[in-house]
Amino acid sequence: MKSAVPNWLRGATEVFFPPVCVHCRAVVEDSELPHLCARCVARLEWVRPPHCTTCGHPFYGVVEGERLCPHCEGLHPAYREGRTAVLLKGPARALVHELKYHRGLFVLADIEAIFRRLDWVRAWLHDAVLVPVPLHPRKERERGYNQSRLLAEHLAQAMDGKIMVKNILRRAVDTESQTYHDKKTRLANLKNAFALAPGAAITPAQHYVIVDDVFTTGSTLNSCARVLRRAGCMNLDVITFGHG
Repeated sequence: MKSAVPNWLRGATEVFFPPVCVHCRAVVEDSELPHLCARCVARLEWVRPPHCTTCGHPFYGVVEGERLCPHCEGLHPAYREGRTAVLLKGPARALVHELKYHRGLFVLADIEAIFRRLDWVRAWLHDAVLVPVPLHPRKERERGYNQSRLLAEHLAQAMDGKIMVKNILRRAVDTESQTYHDKKTRLANLKNAFALAPGAAITPAQHYVIVDDVFTTGSTLNSCARVLRRAGCMNLDVITFGHG
C-alpha cells in the first residue's frame, strides 16, 4: 500500500505545515529522517556487529564463544540466523507504534531510510526472498494493511528493488494479541497458527528471510520458520526492524 498523496503535494504542504517528530512532537528541521527530529535520530540505538546470531540483539564489549543472548534461551530456532536494525526504545518504538496502531504509513519512509544505512544487513540480504509474517484476514481488514508486508516492501526498496517479496505464508488461526503474554503462553497460542499460502511453492536452495516489525520472544518468527522448514526450505533466516 502506497501513499495516495503525490510527492509534489506533500512537499508543498510541508512548507506551510512542517512535519512533527513522532516521538517528541518537535518540528522536524535539518534531520536525516523525515519524521524524527535530529535530536531523536541521535537517540536511535543502531544494531551493529557483534550481535546475537539468533535474534540480532547487540553484544557489548569483547565476545568469545557461542553468540547466543539471554533473550533466545529455550527458543530452539527453526531458522539459521536473525538480524535487527535498531533497539525498540524511544524514537524507534514511536515509529513502530505510529505504523502499527495509528495508521501512520508515512513513517515507512523513515524505516526504509534506516535500513538503507545498514550496509552490513543489506549485504546479507543480497540474494534473499522476503517473506512477511502474515496477519489473519480479520485483523488485516480491521487495520487496513499488514505492517510486516509493508516493512518487507520498503526493505526491498532499500535494496534498490534487487530482492523480491513473496506472500507464501498465511495465518490459519485468529490468535489473540501476543503483546502481554510471556514466552510460554506465546508458544502455546501460536501452535499451528501459520500455514503455507494456497499455491505457494518452495525452492529449497533459495535464501528466504522472514520479516516482522519486532523481535520480542521470537515465538511468532519461529512458528513461521517451522512451516517453511517443513515445506522444504533449507536456507532460512529472519529479520526485524526493532528488538525489544
